[in-house]
Amino acid sequence: MSLLQIKNNKTLSPLQEKEFKLEKDLQNFCEENLSSLLDLTLVKSEFVIENYRFDTLCFDESSKSFVIIEYKRGTNYSVIDQGYAYLGTMLNNKAEFILEYNERLDKNLKRDDVDWSQSKIVFISQSFSKFQKETINFKDLPIELYELKRFENDIISFTEIKGKRISESIKTIAPSGELFEKVNKEIITYTLDYHKTLGSVESLELFEIFKDKVLEMLPDLNMDFKKRYIAFKKDKKNIFDLLIQKSQLKLWLNVKLGELEDPKFLAKNVSNTGHWGNGDYEIVFDNDDNLEYILSLIKEVYKK
Repeated sequence: MSLLQIKNNKTLSPLQEKEFKLEKDLQNFCEENLSSLLDLTLVKSEFVIENYRFDTLCFDESSKSFVIIEYKRGTNYSVIDQGYAYLGTMLNNKAEFILEYNERLDKNLKRDDVDWSQSKIVFISQSFSKFQKETINFKDLPIELYELKRFENDIISFTEIKGKRISESIKTIAPSGELFEKVNKEIITYTLDYHKTLGSVESLELFEIFKDKVLEMLPDLNMDFKKRYIAFKKDKKNIFDLLIQKSQLKLWLNVKLGELEDPKFLAKNVSNTGHWGNGDYEIVFDNDDNLEYILSLIKEVYKK
C-alpha cells in the first residue's frame, strides 16, 4: 500500500516510511495504543510462564477471552508453530492467566467468566513474508496477522492480513500430537457458517437481505464472527451486533441510552437487562417491514 501526500496543493509525493528500529519500540507503541488499534485491555507486558515470555498479554472484554500479542521484525519463523505453542501453554495454565488479570486490573475474574474457546494469538510486524501470509489461509485458525507501518508526519497504517480463509480446516494438516489436539479441541474460530446453523430458512433469507442492504449502505463495515453474535464493525468499533435466531433477527445498537433518535420507538431499552451485544438498544424483527427505518438507525449510530 502506497501512502501519498499533496505538496504545494498540486503534486503528489509518497510518504517515506520511518521503520521501528527495534522490536521493543514496536511493542511499546502498540501497548500504548492497544485500545485504538485492537480494542483490547492490557494485562501484562512481558508475561512469563513455563518456558515462554509472551510479549503482551491482553484481554478482549467483548468476547471475554485472553489474547497474546507477539511482535516480530524478521520473517524466519512459523506463525502456526509458535501460535499453537503459546495457545497450548495458555490452556494448560488457565489459573495463572486469571490470577494475573485480577492482580493487574484489581478485578475478580473467575474461570467460568472466561470464554477460552475464543482465545487467540496476534502477530504484529512491519511486514510478513508471502509464506507467512499464506499459512493463515484456513477457516478455523485462531491466529491473526497485522502489519503496522510508520511514516513521516506521524502517519500510521495498521492492516490486518486476512488471507483467503479457504474452507479447508487447519485440523486436516495440523501435526499429530497432544499440543495441537488440545488447542484444536478447546479453541473454536467462529464463522458465518456457524451462525447460519442457528437460523431457519426464513430467518436466513431475511438475514441475507438485511446484510446486503447494510453493506451496500456502509461498504466499509466488516463482519467479525463472535461466539454469541456477528459484530458489524467500522475499523475496530462495533456499530451493531446481530444474532440470527430461528424465527427472527436480533440486533444491538452500540450507543448509550438517550443518544439514539428513534421516533418510532422501535429500539428497546436494555441498559439494565442482560444481553450479549454491545450498546443499550435492542431491535428484534422477523420481516422486512421496517427494514429501511432500521437501516436509518444503524446509519445514525455509524455517524456518531
